[in-house]
Amino acid sequence: MRVVITIGGSIMIKEYDHQKFEEYAHLLSSLKDEHEIFVVVGGGQPARDYIKIARALGCGEAHCDDIGIEVTRLNAKLLIMALGNDAYPLVPENFHQALAYSTTDKIVVMGGTEPAHSTDAVGAILAEYVKADLLVNLTSVDGLYDKDPHQHADAQMFEEVTAAQMMEFLADKEVKAGTYEFFDKTAIQMIQRSRIKTVIVNGYQPENLLKALHEKIGTRIVPED
Repeated sequence: MRVVITIGGSIMIKEYDHQKFEEYAHLLSSLKDEHEIFVVVGGGQPARDYIKIARALGCGEAHCDDIGIEVTRLNAKLLIMALGNDAYPLVPENFHQALAYSTTDKIVVMGGTEPAHSTDAVGAILAEYVKADLLVNLTSVDGLYDKDPHQHADAQMFEEVTAAQMMEFLADKEVKAGTYEFFDKTAIQMIQRSRIKTVIVNGYQPENLLKALHEKIGTRIVPED
């Protein structure tokens, strides 16, 4: 199975240590012989910190996005280092490179590509580009909720949601560098038009990736009838 996995930067570097990189490297390596794997890594808090500085210096949103992209690529390099010989040694800067690198039977790890695309959008575009069988979004919560579960104890998680429903959910969300909520609109459009099988799960427990491959967990984005 060809799988695209997006890992939130806040998951990988929450404690600013190497533990999550090692955990995910071990897990991804164990899946390598059974699946063709592409990974997209987010920027997390370091990206937001640098974006804040760039914005304070008067940079526009495109320049702020560019700063964030550089941080995602640094995170991708760290995961490649953790994976060792199981990963392609270079970080793709575009989707053509990602597909070309996959012919080496190595795990392909990348970050952002261009302004106005979150790494969730990059993952969705990549999934469409390589004709992935599954897109797994590893985030900081258990799935998609009707409101922020960190701030609202009564937040309800969706077990299933359509791409159109997610687009409605995102309609009033702010879209600036470093402020994406789960998936941005570009990601949803890719999932919707290509009917990509997608699962959103909590990435703090790496074993949830295994569960997403084989059982029901988190939130599933299902095609409209």
